[in-house]
Amino acid sequence: MTDLMVLPVAGIGEIRPGDDLAATIAEAAPWLQDGDVLVVTSKIVSKAEGRLVPVPAAEGPERDAAKAEVLRGETARVVATRGQTRIVQTHHGFVMANAGIDASNVEPDRLVLLPADPDASARALRAALHALTSRTVAVIVSDTMGRPWRNGLTDVALGVAGLDPIDDHRGRTDSYGNELHVTQIAVADELAAAADLVKGKADGVPVAVVRGYRFTAPPGDGPGARVMVRDGATDMFSLGTTEARAAGLRDAADLPPAPLFHSPALPDAEDTAAVVRAISHALPAAAPGTLFTHEKNPATVRETPPPGVDIPAATTDLIICTPPVDSAPALIRFGADIHRLRASLAAEGLASATLTDTPPILLAVGPA
Repeated sequence: MTDLMVLPVAGIGEIRPGDDLAATIAEAAPWLQDGDVLVVTSKIVSKAEGRLVPVPAAEGPERDAAKAEVLRGETARVVATRGQTRIVQTHHGFVMANAGIDASNVEPDRLVLLPADPDASARALRAALHALTSRTVAVIVSDTMGRPWRNGLTDVALGVAGLDPIDDHRGRTDSYGNELHVTQIAVADELAAAADLVKGKADGVPVAVVRGYRFTAPPGDGPGARVMVRDGATDMFSLGTTEARAAGLRDAADLPPAPLFHSPALPDAEDTAAVVRAISHALPAAAPGTLFTHEKNPATVRETPPPGVDIPAATTDLIICTPPVDSAPALIRFGADIHRLRASLAAEGLASATLTDTPPILLAVGPA
């Protein structure tokens, strides 16, 4: 096994817009070797690329308003808001506090944005270093992020060139012969975090080299760090709690009038239990005397359905909804209570539709 070393690159100095970052690094680290992994803090990449925006230097409402406007421009989607902190998804796809906008280690009247395309920045820096030094290195552009469920910050890879950012173990076997199905190691993030141990946040060392990490270089520059961004379809935690609740309320306000059942479907014990839970959540908020009667076997109703009622084939459960009294105010409240029940069913992952227009209302339930 090769020893792994993490080496700081001292003497970088202040980087300004238009500076030749590759030449600066090559001069500060003439000892670069083939196979080294160069980890560069995104801030100096942004400075060299001119990713600076002016804001009022003095603390106060004007500076706050300017910072908020900059944040809006860098935000693709708000994920969570807590006090003054905004967790957002940037246009790159990164989920970060305040879109990675930084006011540290920069003039008081400037803010530093993330590089516009960190993968392109990493590729350009790698190519320039090769032209200057004839060394073939991998380049990681890193920045600091928080992590769900964990206190503390760590550096992660925003841009990668010359290295596969993920070591995919799926299909391999462990020491016991078990096939691995989900293991994907974020090696670019691990290398970025290791490099940060010698860079530090206040020591003026924005570049480090990881030496001894053995890897097979991908064709060209490789896929870049973009493959590390989880897409919306696979992100199980795409919103903060408050934002997810608000999204759920908006969805509840727009429930479709017809069921989105898969067809055909068979009654499922878990679905039936979900129906019971939904009723138990909705009924206490309904008008006193309102009844939600759960019919677990739709076949019995299918045999003698109410006139003009067509029960969808994929219906797994039926709910008979009866208002407490037959009066205009009561029926208005009853309609709201039925919608509350449908929203509660939707929260359990179940679709529903009203099959009758007058009380008692027959509600069909099935898998969404």
